[in-house]
Amino acid sequence: MHVSHLTLHDFRSYASVEVALEPGATAFIGRNGQGKTNLVEAIDYLSRLSSHRVASDAPLVRSGADRAVVRAAVVRDGRTAVLEVEVNPGRSNRARVNGSPLPRARELVGLVRTVVFSPEDLTLVKGDPSDRRKLLDDLLVLRAPRLAGVRSDYDRILRQRNSLLKTAGAARRGSSSQESALSTLGVWDAHLARTGAELLAERLALVDALRPYVGKAYETVARGATRDDADIEYRPSFDLEGRTQRDDITEALLAEVERRRGEELDRGLSLVGPHRDELLLSLGHGPAEQRLPVKGYASHGESWSFALALRLASYDLLRADGDDPILILDDVFAELDTERRAQLADLVAGAEQVLVTAAVAADVPAALAGVRYAVGNGEVVREQ
Repeated sequence: MHVSHLTLHDFRSYASVEVALEPGATAFIGRNGQGKTNLVEAIDYLSRLSSHRVASDAPLVRSGADRAVVRAAVVRDGRTAVLEVEVNPGRSNRARVNGSPLPRARELVGLVRTVVFSPEDLTLVKGDPSDRRKLLDDLLVLRAPRLAGVRSDYDRILRQRNSLLKTAGAARRGSSSQESALSTLGVWDAHLARTGAELLAERLALVDALRPYVGKAYETVARGATRDDADIEYRPSFDLEGRTQRDDITEALLAEVERRRGEELDRGLSLVGPHRDELLLSLGHGPAEQRLPVKGYASHGESWSFALALRLASYDLLRADGDDPILILDDVFAELDTERRAQLADLVAGAEQVLVTAAVAADVPAALAGVRYAVGNGEVVREQ
């Protein structure tokens, strides 16, 4: 799989730009702020309908415009499909394949698959649990695009249930006009348990599938490490007691929600469910209790190695599914020493398509020498 042509209209800094692309390595070279990352961000957006840089769509639309368009010709197994998304902040996005509208924009997700390495990856190790949950959910959706709907449904249910908890909490404190919220809450408890259990079961299975790839990748990028040094573990917000099947998890989740009803009403928040779960990252040998969490204990170099291992493991897992994802290395080499640059470049050089951004050409390792574009003053010009 690779992108052969990219067209942007009113996306980020570009009023309009077209770039021809090829399999293999392509580097976009330009000073910070010139728009090189905008190009690869657009391709990644087509993959997931979200940005690796910002949480909302509004910054993706060029100042003064009311919408942006990203269009790419994607070649897979010798066939070309033109994927397009119209980004409409505050309104529903629209998507097309070969000019035909899709019923929902999220049906575009997974038709092109990307894995992005960026300086922000350090938050996978040092950031909040939400960063690690997003890593899992993005990977889930790329492997099984139908789960985009499950994740969207869960977010909607969670918002509605939190609103009801606030209202019901007020009712419990004597606001009789809101008492109907208490009876309605049971319906949303069932929705939360059913949808949350599906998401939780998929995450558990994903972590089991990803774990050996993480160990192997860490061994590759960390000096002197073995594949047993790095481990990941999914930690739910309540004790599953070994349950892994969706129906069993639904029952357990519903029971835990009922057990913590009083606490949730007091706080006006849903305290149980996959939105409260954690992906634990650890280093060391032996049983889990003897390992140290990466967050708070690992050195800067170890943290970077673990972050790279998570991305490489994601790439290897997607590749094992049958398609080479498009690899995007967004200004990542500036953050690595010479040895890690060479290691990472050697690992990814054989990918079907690798897109690199860098401030200076010297930051791009020789293993990724290929097509190069100079990016500056709103133009993208091929140099070699």
